[in-house]
Amino acid sequence: MARILSIDFGKKRTGIAITDELQIIASGLTTVETKVLLPFLKDYFAKENVERVVIGEPKRLNNEPSEVVPILNEFIKKFRIEFPEMPVERMDERFTSKMAFQTMIDSGLKKKQRQNKALVDEIAATIILQDYLNKL
Repeated sequence: MARILSIDFGKKRTGIAITDELQIIASGLTTVETKVLLPFLKDYFAKENVERVVIGEPKRLNNEPSEVVPILNEFIKKFRIEFPEMPVERMDERFTSKMAFQTMIDSGLKKKQRQNKALVDEIAATIILQDYLNKL
């Protein structure tokens, strides 16, 4: 089997998580600057066998798209041009950042460590991916 990769897309930073090859566990991979996301993915896909990408769908509480959606849609267009064979699925990502922050608290991370927004993005991507796996 191949891995599944998830993306918690942001204007500045993007959190990335990946499954194991058996697609049982989601683990945080890294956080990259959004402007270098496509080159990062190209390099990663060349090294690892990834069968699909799950991208967090940013929505407001009233189910309206958030302000980042137009930028995300533009990224997805570029992604599909760069990787036409790679399936892309979207998952509701509401509350994942709050859940990620709570996970950091529950893990006993100190206040200074919890201020690391890159870590929050990586954990949010992990939550998106684990939610996806739970629905399979």
